[in-house]
Amino acid sequence: MAGSNQIPERLINFRVYLDGSDLLGVASVELPSLESMSDTVSGAGIAGEVESPILGHFGSMTVTLTWRTINGDLTKLAAQKAHALDLRGSQQIYDASLGKYTTQAVKVTLRGVPKNTTLGSFEVGATTDSETELEVSYLKLDVDGKTKVEIDKYNFISKFGDEDALASVRKDLGIS
Repeated sequence: MAGSNQIPERLINFRVYLDGSDLLGVASVELPSLESMSDTVSGAGIAGEVESPILGHFGSMTVTLTWRTINGDLTKLAAQKAHALDLRGSQQIYDASLGKYTTQAVKVTLRGVPKNTTLGSFEVGATTDSETELEVSYLKLDVDGKTKVEIDKYNFISKFGDEDALASVRKDLGIS
């Protein structure tokens, strides 16, 4: 909005869905880090070394769900197969020029296989803090209905905004 002063303040709330519609239990989520795979480049014409990212390639990406208690959602996600998760949230935005609050949808779509399931601990009157860790092969981030990031390791997609860093690689490999 032209002339507005939009201040993104916080995530109001979110829900976790399995396979697009099954609401999972109460959890907090640690989202994946996007760490580029890289290699050191050195030699004639370079004054030293440069850690150069490999176009469109990322290291291991994991998502961790921390559950308040041991429940069926924890054990369902422990099954050694791919799981599709949608994290749908609402972010609070303050428009300082208008003096009012609005909301903005944020959605993270993930596909991954279980890497680690931690049952947690038993303590009287406390949460078990059980955890599910998935190795993520697909990640898509939508903000306000617009795709901001899409990484699909098995299909050679690495999009940030409208730019797909691997489009020419797919073409070069004969897979587009």
